[in-house]
Amino acid sequence: MSSTEELLKHELELHWIKGTGKSGGGCINEGTAYDTDKGLIFVKYNSKPEAFQMFEGEYESLAALKTADQVKVPSPIKVLRNPKGGAMLVMDYIDMQGLSLHAAKLGEQMARLHLFNKGLKEKAVSKQQSLHYKVDYSCYVTHFGFPVTTCCGYLPQDNNWMDNWLDFFARKIDQHVRWAEEKYNDRDVGQEWSSLLPKLPKLFLDLDIVPALLHGDLWGGNAAETDEDPVIFDPASFYGHSEYDLAISKMFGGFGQTYFNSYHNLIPKQQGFNDRQDLYMMFHYFNHWNHFDGGYKISTIRLMHDLNRKLSS
Repeated sequence: MSSTEELLKHELELHWIKGTGKSGGGCINEGTAYDTDKGLIFVKYNSKPEAFQMFEGEYESLAALKTADQVKVPSPIKVLRNPKGGAMLVMDYIDMQGLSLHAAKLGEQMARLHLFNKGLKEKAVSKQQSLHYKVDYSCYVTHFGFPVTTCCGYLPQDNNWMDNWLDFFARKIDQHVRWAEEKYNDRDVGQEWSSLLPKLPKLFLDLDIVPALLHGDLWGGNAAETDEDPVIFDPASFYGHSEYDLAISKMFGGFGQTYFNSYHNLIPKQQGFNDRQDLYMMFHYFNHWNHFDGGYKISTIRLMHDLNRKLSS
């Protein structure tokens, strides 16, 4: 038995554990499936020093999505420090394949997820039933943010609570602008952002944005299906504007028009939707730029410039 299996057996209080030979992973993490006396589990690994924080955020994201119970996600089990360096996230194993037959069902379920907190608001009858500072995902959340840091990729998101969505989102971009300036010694990006920022309120006129529980990184690689249901995974959750979750879904494919049609049957587009989608895509271009170097710089700056020009007219 390997040292990893010994650690898992001890920490999860298992009688036995055996690798299934099934594995997975991407550009950030690797993962392995195990059979145990408590059922199948999937273990994600990352050797970076910041992996424990990253996996803690994913654990809480899965816990929040599980509590909402609107779309299928793996059940989180435990976050462990790896004696060899980094950390591990243990969750239950779901046998799944690429999203295909259940795309429309996923669109409806994601809309219901985004409406979940609004429904809690409507049911709340006292301040004791609404909170924004504890980990209790069955209560109405009044602010924008999340109880813990979550990571989009391996970069941490500042999820400290704020009562204004645009201020919260602008802080996310500020963070990436600072990273781009420091990492690439790029000053053009800060100037473009400083010019764009004061114009952004034009995109949110007459909108009443109720905090929605978001997946946070729902591109095609983070959605799949079983024979019966769609599944989402690898979340970087927080409470934000529901439209935010749609932007990255359009960037890299994997979601057909049936997904979006089904979603908008429950949450129709509001005026300015397309421009706000460009704004939210801008975050993800920044995120890819700061993960994978300068290949995404051109797309990021072009999007900022186009929004700046459009909002100046």
